[in-house]
Amino acid sequence: MSRIFLAPSKYVQGAGAIASIGKYAETLGKKALLVGGETALSNCKETIQTCLHEKNLACHQELFGGECADREINRLVNVCKDQGIDFVIAAGGGKVIDTGKSVSHEMKIPIIVVPTTAATDAPCSGEAVIYSDDGVFEREIVLARNPDCVLVDTAIIAHAPTDLLVSGMGDALATYWEADTCVKSNKPNVLTGEFPPTLTAIALARLCYDILLEHGLLAKLAVEQNAVTPSVEAIVEANTLLSGLGFESGGLAAAHSIHNGFTVLKESSKTYHGQKVAFGTIVQLVFEGRPSTDIKDVMEFCLSIGLPVCLDDLHITNPTREDIRKVAEAACAEEETIHATWFPVFPEMVEDAIWTSDALGKEYKKTQLV
Repeated sequence: MSRIFLAPSKYVQGAGAIASIGKYAETLGKKALLVGGETALSNCKETIQTCLHEKNLACHQELFGGECADREINRLVNVCKDQGIDFVIAAGGGKVIDTGKSVSHEMKIPIIVVPTTAATDAPCSGEAVIYSDDGVFEREIVLARNPDCVLVDTAIIAHAPTDLLVSGMGDALATYWEADTCVKSNKPNVLTGEFPPTLTAIALARLCYDILLEHGLLAKLAVEQNAVTPSVEAIVEANTLLSGLGFESGGLAAAHSIHNGFTVLKESSKTYHGQKVAFGTIVQLVFEGRPSTDIKDVMEFCLSIGLPVCLDDLHITNPTREDIRKVAEAACAEEETIHATWFPVFPEMVEDAIWTSDALGKEYKKTQLV
């Protein structure tokens, strides 16, 4: 059986890396669409525009509408057509990056991704998550290719809110465990549709997990001081590159499906993607029957850096049985990646695992107070 490994064409990371955007942009076209949120643009638009100008490249700027939804993607596609855009630069977090990638896909033009946080593994992947205008998960789409260039300036990321870096660690936390599930099941990677994981993808997924455990707390403490240290560089690489390569070529499983399930509850909108994925990872380990030592390691890591370990941590307070059943049913939808598991999965199993994980997380938190 054939296997496949997916990756961006170029990945550049380091403090001040954004200043090199001109030399990568000039190979892609003559006019860019720069799209980002207010905070992201305030942090990087002047540098980007200056670097493009130095290479005699034009730039049209658009403020991101706030949600990676069909309406916003179509709006920006029309902007590209009206402005004669040759390539896209998407600056910001996961949703604006997925929007930029979707526009690039629809227009069949290149894209440079400039993450201003290390909150998700979206920058390197060749897929995008589409939500409704209200932020409810709708679908994942596989794009024609991975980004042409991912440019990660760790000095910018170190000045972003610390909880975004922590959220990125929550997203990256699932990478190894989901890839390991795909290895155990030997099912085709749901993102490629036909190929099982490569050995390289599994090794990178494991490296991602090991880096999190080794450098996670040190990186969090450094970013709280707006400092760039070797641990910050390691965690940014784990959150952005290793997690992106690991999930896309290694495969997704239950953790991300459970995240998607939680989006049906309005209360979950108060938490970041990676926070929901982190709790989803715990749920995955519980319902797969993983060894208690593995669950303990994940729980302790989450508690050490402030990731959720129970429903209260997700601002889901006193949910009803019906609430959690809705989450479980959404997580088990036919197209969901939870079915990469090596045994048949049903909503009742996921519902039981959510309640058990919630109780377990509360117990672990009690031990931290003793």
